[in-house]
Amino acid sequence: MKVPASRYLPSSRPYQGLPEIDYPFHDRDALVTNCGRICIYRKKINISTVLAGQKLGIKEVDDGIWLFMHL
Repeated sequence: MKVPASRYLPSSRPYQGLPEIDYPFHDRDALVTNCGRICIYRKKINISTVLAGQKLGIKEVDDGIWLFMHL
């Protein structure tokens, strides 16, 4: 039985990163900070550190109520 390391081959395609995400029906973009938060009107909202450095599209549906856009 062969171990995974003996079967591994590096990809012939170089990793180019993710394309820029466009949120077509949003009110604004919010950048998730390294600690996993977005800041809207001096309010800090915890999202997740998994999304750190990513832009989220957010839409205000009512006064102070925001929806996060997903694809």
